[in-house]
Amino acid sequence: MTKENSEKPPRIIIVWDFPTRLFHWLLVIFVIISFVTGKIGGNAMQYHAWSGFTILTLLLFRLVWGFVGSRESRFMTFIRGPSAVVRYATTLLRSDSTHYLGHNPLGGWSIIAMIFALLVQAGTGLFANDDIVTQGPLFNWVSKATSDWLTRIHKLNQVLIIALVSIHILALLFYFFYKRENLVKPMITGFKQWSEAEPEPATGRTWMAAVITGLAGLAVYLLVR
Repeated sequence: MTKENSEKPPRIIIVWDFPTRLFHWLLVIFVIISFVTGKIGGNAMQYHAWSGFTILTLLLFRLVWGFVGSRESRFMTFIRGPSAVVRYATTLLRSDSTHYLGHNPLGGWSIIAMIFALLVQAGTGLFANDDIVTQGPLFNWVSKATSDWLTRIHKLNQVLIIALVSIHILALLFYFFYKRENLVKPMITGFKQWSEAEPEPATGRTWMAAVITGLAGLAVYLLVR
């Protein structure tokens, strides 16, 4: 949904439902935990594994929520084609560039890239090993050579995740200081000023999110136990 030049005074509306916001901040917390415990190594690797299982659960939830959540959380709302991405990118530095209620075309694809990179990280971690004492719960499902290959991907993909996180932070700073748009506050409160037509209320069904999360957690538990 776009925001064109309008005479209507801005209204405070809810744009991000509670499950989406909770997912976002829990993901931030557990990505940090995984990074820190992975660097510490040793006994911290147990916490690294648990954090990885939690991240996988969160990602499975988000994949489903991308189809059944509130409007701005759905993939169909923020995944746009190449022409829309290029058109938005070419006007990004202009003061009159199109505003979006949720993710803009560039931001939408950055979200997809982050989800994909974290899925690769969590997935390869299930099979990884450190040649000492730590092995992923699915290590015995593959050969040692395959496990070593997946371990290398696990380590290399970490660089991609750091790059994506860095780009995400820089984008937030760019929008805050240059575009004068605070993208963090709506992800905390759920609310945003909007002067275009009233959108579909972002009231994702919390009970449904809880059920999806429970099923995702059960699936991960049955996979790694």
